[in-house]
Amino acid sequence: MTKLLLSLHVLAAIVAVGPVTVAASMFPATLRRALGDCGDGDARTTLRTLHRICRVYAGLGIAVPLFGFATASSLGVLGDAWLIISILLTAAAAGVLALLILPAQDRALAETTSSASPSPAPTPPTPGRIAMLTGIFNLLWATVTVLMIIRPGSTTGV
Repeated sequence: MTKLLLSLHVLAAIVAVGPVTVAASMFPATLRRALGDCGDGDARTTLRTLHRICRVYAGLGIAVPLFGFATASSLGVLGDAWLIISILLTAAAAGVLALLILPAQDRALAETTSSASPSPAPTPPTPGRIAMLTGIFNLLWATVTVLMIIRPGSTTGV
């Protein structure tokens, strides 16, 4: 049963977190393109698609910690320090995504939609801030991944 849970946990991480990290990373550059050329409808369409990917896969991402807790329980490592740190980093990554990145993307989409029509000097969203937040999100997930691979007491013998 542990192998099945671990397989589901890893698959959920790949399928759910992977698309969010890629789509969120592509968002700032696409936003710059949309802001640079107000008539670029393709960039705005791409922004909406990237944001939708982030939102949908963020919701699916709840499967990652659920399978992770089940796996950790079956392995008897729920109290291990590496796992507790991983849980805290995962919660931080989820918080950055849900509380900072997704709302910033929402505001950026609203701004690019309103800037498509003539208006006096719109306040552009900051692609740099969104890129920074996305970098933090990706760094948190990378750290969790490394902890999961080189965890103390690993049965890999390394």
